Amino acid sequence: MSKSGIFDLARPSRQHILGYLLLAPAVFLVLLIIAYPLLISLDLSFQDVKLPRIGETRKPFTLTNYQRLFSSSEFWMACWVTLKLVAAVTVGSLIVGVSTALLVNQRFAGRTLARIAVALPWAVPEVIAVVIFAWIFDSSFGLMSWILVKLGLADGMVAWMSTPGAAFWALTVTMIWKGFPFVSIMTLAGLQSIPTDYYAAAKVDGANALQRFRWITIPCLMPVLGVTLVLVMLWVFRDFSIIKVLTEGGPLKSTQTLSIMTYDQAFGFFKFGYASAVGIVTLIICVVASLAMLGRGSKALY
Repeated sequence: MSKSGIFDLARPSRQHILGYLLLAPAVFLVLLIIAYPLLISLDLSFQDVKLPRIGETRKPFTLTNYQRLFSSSEFWMACWVTLKLVAAVTVGSLIVGVSTALLVNQRFAGRTLARIAVALPWAVPEVIAVVIFAWIFDSSFGLMSWILVKLGLADGMVAWMSTPGAAFWALTVTMIWKGFPFVSIMTLAGLQSIPTDYYAAAKVDGANALQRFRWITIPCLMPVLGVTLVLVMLWVFRDFSIIKVLTEGGPLKSTQTLSIMTYDQAFGFFKFGYASAVGIVTLIICVVASLAMLGRGSKALY
């Protein structure tokens, strides 16, 4: 393009064309990295493919994978486990994250160190965090069992990783510890954006701390919390490394989520068509749940 052509695009009447040209590389990368693999996965889900090979003739179109999926008790159990884990981790991360954000938002000596300490779990790589918690929940000499015994809440060492209920809650605690700093950081940013004049006016009107929190803090934080909860929910939905390293989906599939099921079917049993169907259904569930939460959040604001 000539120099006169570039200056011609800079005219106000043609700035939208320049905007499209500047966005074109980013759009191309998104299509290449996200859209193309998604279309490949969608195509594989309609084929009875064991192990796909480059250049191989496409298998006939079939709905067998989806028929098998929706009639599988393993799939519905994985959905139930995923739903329970999403609810438990999201609520736990919200409670701990908002509480710590309110704490470190106060003025006290060592507040900077406290904020760094709150953010540290988020900076720790997931695999390292899981190894730490694997030792904490060890059935022979783990710290958690020792604490429960000392408090009189358990008669002996708890077999965390070989008991379905205990394994689920051990996984939940690990994911809450890893995820609450994100909620805390987002909430702290939202708290610092609330004008202090609101609280000053509420104090003049005689509102106590609880009333200020109910009628000022929570409404002002709703936009931040809405987006944060969606991101945390999607993180729990897609998380793989924490579950794989800590429990591998066991015992008795009590911690097998949809992401673990997808991995097992693809790389454990080499059923890539069936694994693609699980992945597509998981994607649809994530999109529907995200739109529902964002829709409710926008209605709450107005």
